[in-house]
Amino acid sequence: SAAARRPWRLFGAMCLLRLPRITQPLEKEEEEVAALMQQVEGELEKSHYSDHEIRKLEEEEQLKRRRESLYDEDEARGKTVIMAQDLEEKWEQKFLQFKAAPRITDADKSNDRTSLNRKLDSNLMLLVKQKIGNQELWLLPQVEWQPGETLRSTAERAMATFLGDHIQAKVLGNAPYGIYKYKFPRAIRTENNVGAKVFFFKAFLQSSDLSQAELKADYLWVTKKELGDYLKSEYLKKVNRFLLD
Repeated sequence: SAAARRPWRLFGAMCLLRLPRITQPLEKEEEEVAALMQQVEGELEKSHYSDHEIRKLEEEEQLKRRRESLYDEDEARGKTVIMAQDLEEKWEQKFLQFKAAPRITDADKSNDRTSLNRKLDSNLMLLVKQKIGNQELWLLPQVEWQPGETLRSTAERAMATFLGDHIQAKVLGNAPYGIYKYKFPRAIRTENNVGAKVFFFKAFLQSSDLSQAELKADYLWVTKKELGDYLKSEYLKKVNRFLLD
């Protein structure tokens, strides 16, 4: 059959990304622009009263009229008893109690690359260790295409194979983002078995809780800069072409 004579074995691979949870630190130029915008906005705030400021002025006028015995009690009927000054004091108390979470997590400190709770200001990509021939290599999750499948469904099956069916991810598009082609060693290469073509798809992780996931291989969550510690150079070049940090 035509399938039996196919010289290239086809694979679908999934580039699964955990998106950043916090913003990256500002560069020097960004800090300067932010300071300038804050100054401009500060001047605008001085020239225009907000709704809250207008309300506060009206309440101050009412208190002044009350002290001068010119305040009409009928004006207060049906109005809220919570005044603008009370709200400001409440907001101030909440602000004083607020404590920002640290940007550097315990996983960062221990360099635990199996944790999703690291490098919160960067994309993280899932790598799994797979056996290719007689080698064990770090790769994006991949499985071989089966007749009747689309390449996207093959890539989705690859993701489910290593993470289980509980994984929640949004796959982007039906077309692959890249392709990696390689030939088999001459010792096992034949006319009908020349090499493999790996088609890369991309997905965003929707949930950070993988407690229900059935992890079936060694895995890592790494940044773009860390990919070079694990991927072969030619494979890395193909991945870097479609991976944005």
